Amino acid sequence: MSAKRLLVLFPDEWDRSMASGRAGGHEYHFAGFDLFRFPDNARLFTFDVLRFVDRLADRWRRSPPDGILTSDEQFGPVVAALLGERLGLPHTPIGAVLAAQHKFYARQAFARLLPECNPRFGIVTRDFRRTRELPLPFPFYVKPVKAAFSVLARRVDTWEALERHTRFSWFEQAIIERLVKPFGDVMRRHSDFEIEPFSMIAEEPIDGRQVTVNGFVRDGRVTMLGVVDSLMFPGTDHFQRFQYPSSLPGDWQEGAEAVAARALAAVGFTHGMFNVELRVCASTGHCKVIEINPRAAGQFYDLFERVDGYNLFDALVSLETGDEPAIRRRAGRDACAASFVMRDFEGRGLGRWPWPGEIARLRARHPGARIMIYPKRGADLRREMKWLGSYRYGVVNLGAGTPRELFAQYARVHADVGFHPPGHASPIADALAEEPAAD
Repeated sequence: MSAKRLLVLFPDEWDRSMASGRAGGHEYHFAGFDLFRFPDNARLFTFDVLRFVDRLADRWRRSPPDGILTSDEQFGPVVAALLGERLGLPHTPIGAVLAAQHKFYARQAFARLLPECNPRFGIVTRDFRRTRELPLPFPFYVKPVKAAFSVLARRVDTWEALERHTRFSWFEQAIIERLVKPFGDVMRRHSDFEIEPFSMIAEEPIDGRQVTVNGFVRDGRVTMLGVVDSLMFPGTDHFQRFQYPSSLPGDWQEGAEAVAARALAAVGFTHGMFNVELRVCASTGHCKVIEINPRAAGQFYDLFERVDGYNLFDALVSLETGDEPAIRRRAGRDACAASFVMRDFEGRGLGRWPWPGEIARLRARHPGARIMIYPKRGADLRREMKWLGSYRYGVVNLGAGTPRELFAQYARVHADVGFHPPGHASPIADALAEEPAAD
């Protein structure tokens, strides 16, 4: 591929690390801010998405980039769709982005075209405390109809738990409303949707193993890239690791990919990278859809490179510059790979604050690992604990010849971290106990 000029929207640490470390001589331009890093995220309170698209369109109109990239979940898909249309570049249709990201209208689409794969659902109205009316009996999952990274998604078993979960301070309310305002502005301009994005949706609990189906659509043709196992900390709904390839039986993986393709068709998704989250029944293999993410998963970029021999970021570049991505199967140096999450459930914060030099030395001691650290404290830490129920303070991506070797590598990295929260224990024993005997 010849060198390209590429615009990366709302880049995060995964995008920047790939842009700085890939061959090809591409020229990268970045626009937008990182929601999870201060002071960048302070821009949220003045961000006008439609004006942002107008400014970018004016900036690039005379000499458009060769492609627009994003792995951002919150603002990236809608901006990439609108800007791609304005500049005549490959893009996901804005209607498909809105339908995929608005959880209520996505559920309605699934109910029409794949009802057997859709749980019961309904809107929790803003005045539910007064009316005492709910769309489902307890227990159910409640979440904003537009959110990202499982923010404010929680299973509630009682009326009291629902009231606690949906009670916000004025500052929390302001942040949430600013988070969803850009989506709402685009939704009102480009669709006839009426349910506001700050509304809450209730969904029937779904049992089974959680997986993520990854792929892309080009000219309406779906290409599946692989199924990733999404494994939780025992007894929780908090991700412990994402492991590739999946340990599901081959025919079950094919079934999950077929359901994902039907879900994409239901929302009109005809171009772009995607990952579709599903639950797979442990006894029958029957799938139910959790949600569609209409963008690449940055955290998975190098997992495919380790196992299959191509990087998901490079595939994204090809797709969004009009080329067919070069996909390989099981041509990587490793038989398996995983993205491990270091997570604290107590909310006490890190044992001490790690400085950039310490993090750089940690990475240098483990050159085969891709390590991301997210220090938080004070109000940021308390808000993450309330909104997510845990504190994700690190992610480690690794590959190996067997799952056992993979866990041993992670154990070494985990033991080398000197700033774990007080009392934090390694989850390796739990991971080994639940891993199928594949090696």
